[in-house]
Amino acid sequence: MTSTHDLASLAARLLIAPVFIWAGIGKITDYAGSAGYMEAYGLPGILLPLAIAAELGGGLAILFGVLSRWAGLVLAVFCIVTALVFHSAWSGDGGSMQMISFFKNLGLAGGLLLLFANGPGRYALRD
Repeated sequence: MTSTHDLASLAARLLIAPVFIWAGIGKITDYAGSAGYMEAYGLPGILLPLAIAAELGGGLAILFGVLSRWAGLVLAVFCIVTALVFHSAWSGDGGSMQMISFFKNLGLAGGLLLLFANGPGRYALRD
């Protein structure tokens, strides 16, 4: 019999992974724009491949349940950093949408830390 934990873990992975996969693909398809956005906030555009690897690679790892604990930890740190750099009141654009994005990123980090702590559940390729 399948436990609620395993089904909830699968559902959580299926819901959270596309956020990062889609963001990584978006950075690839608008590479110059993404690099410019980073540079506008004081980060060198040369870091963009790392962001793509974290989002796309981490999202796929979570989706399939391959090293998903570690992907969850990496993406949790990524979410906290991006919240502080790109979505905070002190980032230069402190409007209400930035604060919503700030707290959304912190919430994602919380969910990802739960993945790190509890693992991907039974329905994973391997962890």
